[in-house]
Amino acid sequence: MSKKTIKVIKKEQRNRPETAQPATGPRETAREMVKTVTNWVNEFQQKRRTETADAVKSLLSESPRPSEI
Repeated sequence: MSKKTIKVIKKEQRNRPETAQPATGPRETAREMVKTVTNWVNEFQQKRRTETADAVKSLLSESPRPSEI
């Protein structure tokens, strides 16, 4: 006659999904950080270019100023 074993499932284990997250190594983490910083730098440079272009347009406008009439 064989003995039957009973597996005890705790409440925390029952409600927790059994999804395994892929392990990210140091290379992947470093790549993500570099990608994030690169995006920040690109956004900052684009914003600066836009502001500079607007400033040049306002300085070199063709309309006469009230003091020049």
